[in-house]
Amino acid sequence: MSDRARGWMLDRLLTLCAEDTTTGHEDRGLAALHTVLKELGADVELQRVAPGRSNVLARWSGDPKALFSTHLDTVPPYIAPRWQGDLLHGRGACDAKGQIVAQFAAIRSLLAHGVTDIAWLGVIGEETDSIGAAAAMALRSRCPNVIGVVNGEPTDNTLATGQRGTLHLRLRTHGVPAHSGTPQLGRSALGEMVDWLQRLRSFEGRNDPVLGPELWNLGTVHGGAAPNVVAPSAEAELFVRTLPGCAFAQQARELAPAHGEVETLSSCEADLYPTLPGFPRKAVPFGSDAPQLRAFAKDRTVVLAGPGSIELAHSSDERITGSELVAGSELLQRLANALLARAEEDDGED
Repeated sequence: MSDRARGWMLDRLLTLCAEDTTTGHEDRGLAALHTVLKELGADVELQRVAPGRSNVLARWSGDPKALFSTHLDTVPPYIAPRWQGDLLHGRGACDAKGQIVAQFAAIRSLLAHGVTDIAWLGVIGEETDSIGAAAAMALRSRCPNVIGVVNGEPTDNTLATGQRGTLHLRLRTHGVPAHSGTPQLGRSALGEMVDWLQRLRSFEGRNDPVLGPELWNLGTVHGGAAPNVVAPSAEAELFVRTLPGCAFAQQARELAPAHGEVETLSSCEADLYPTLPGFPRKAVPFGSDAPQLRAFAKDRTVVLAGPGSIELAHSSDERITGSELVAGSELLQRLANALLARAEEDDGED
């Protein structure tokens, strides 16, 4: 790929990253997105999901066979982009505006070679509740013959084997308030919560060679009324990366104190993705919209791949290089061609 194409991607990425599209404010980036899609000659449709929040579907034919997709939102805080040489820093550089640009560059090249039976879908809310992916199911009738979905996330340009499931739990403890000078007259909900969390640290999850290890993260802890009051209540939210049959929730309940309770806020089962001949794969440590978006494909074929490193995503040093974008665009073109070849084979059999 030429230096001109590399510059094209970095320039468009700078423009996209200049817009703060933190989850909940995705429509702030629509104008910049429309400019590039207009440049590519796309037929664009907006799907309003919530006020100020829209999914975007772009098509280059009435019967697309391959669908590129990624998410429009970014995590907070917003970090303005900086482009220096081959390196672009900023929020969304790899997660996931870098994915958008690499996919657009792949589409640009495919169009230049006369390939038009492709589509692109940008969805909101992936970083929180995947509300955009769920709403996008109403758009499937626009792309009834998609043979495969390529979902963009930073995988170092290697196809993901799948993704672990997720389990979002809220733990609560209930105490008895008392004066801090007479703690024996009360019961500290915070103390019980700390002890409970310490017991949970003994959890030994399994390790799957395809999906990776089970593990959990303590995201938030809240509780207490004042420094000089024995805490009457406490709660913690945990996020678990699960394998099929994960026993974490059961263990959390078994280890709970007498005045503790466990609430499941959300859960998603683990998902395995198909192997495509000639494309190396690896386990990835994160989740994505791929389990829902694969419903666009007739046989649920989905690929999770894209440029950039998950180790930099969500960090204060989020960045990507032009070289990674070039390699990503080339990978995405190969994937699209492989899926389109499969679509031709299916049409021939019909």
